[in-house]
Amino acid sequence: MRVLLDTTFALRGHSGTGVYLAHLAEALQRIGVDVVEARNEGRRAPGGGVRRSAVNASADHWWTAVELPRRARECRADVVHHPLPATSPLGFVPQVVTVHDLAFERLPDSFDARFRVWARLAHRAAARRAQAVVAVSRTTAQDVMARWGIAADRIVVARHGPGQEPDAVRPRDREPAHLLYVGDDEPRKNLGLLLAAHRLYREHAAAVAGPDEAFEPLPLVLAGSAHAEQEGVRVVERPDAEALARLFSGAAALVHPSLHEGFGLTPLEAMSAGVPVVAACSPGVVEICGDATLLVDPRDAHALAATLRRVSTDQRLRRDLTERGRRRAAEFSWARSARDHVHAYTLAVERGGHG
Repeated sequence: MRVLLDTTFALRGHSGTGVYLAHLAEALQRIGVDVVEARNEGRRAPGGGVRRSAVNASADHWWTAVELPRRARECRADVVHHPLPATSPLGFVPQVVTVHDLAFERLPDSFDARFRVWARLAHRAAARRAQAVVAVSRTTAQDVMARWGIAADRIVVARHGPGQEPDAVRPRDREPAHLLYVGDDEPRKNLGLLLAAHRLYREHAAAVAGPDEAFEPLPLVLAGSAHAEQEGVRVVERPDAEALARLFSGAAALVHPSLHEGFGLTPLEAMSAGVPVVAACSPGVVEICGDATLLVDPRDAHALAATLRRVSTDQRLRRDLTERGRRRAAEFSWARSARDHVHAYTLAVERGGHG
């Protein structure tokens, strides 16, 4: 089977979508799928629909209406796969789109109004026109059915594998050096709550009088594109894979306070690496992490602060979370994800032009 992978709106990089694209392409090739990648070189900035310039809007239209169909014909693709929802007038070849989440519908106030309107219309239209839809979790599949009216027999759930190679993280044979957050500072990531909780955590450490309750608060490291100026907080901007592995190795826990995730790739990455996880209780994260994480109310800074204290001071708890996390992460792999994607491609071919 030959799959044309449209990578225009999912460029490789540190984003979850970039990790997905890189690992999926490699895993598909390992099981014999002929993957041909195509990207719109005319775009001036990667991805998305936030305040797109007129130049990019024109480039997008040209790409989907003219160039992508030409590339599909040229390489004789059996299927065109859009790793982010997009669509093209390809009557001669079936299309598959991946839907990662519907956060812009679940949490509309967390997104720019223009992006929200664009995403709701464009993503829904792409999913409805595609012959098959890949959902990265059951949570996302249920949203796609309930909110967009996509029939269950057109949806294939294909969950990710871990992004970080477990062997890249050195053995955790020393006391933890920090708490770790990986990601950006878009509103739904809930970074403000984490910063408030870390401040409370530090204040509690300073207020403790008795020696039995005293503890040294750990600094919070923000790794990625998030920024904050707060005592006890250190920023490591866009670490490469090796630097990120070192940060994981030194972490008492990964803290993931996001209000909504379709999947939860970063917690899975941490569990695979043996790093305890503290996460907000949201459907996508609960589905992926099960009982292998400490779950907290994503609106309660005091509860999160108390959990930060527990995980940073209780070695036995960290060891238990490490063991449970590794067992849970072992249930996920990119090989399995690739096989599920092939199921979606086969479904699309069988459906042919019936969107």
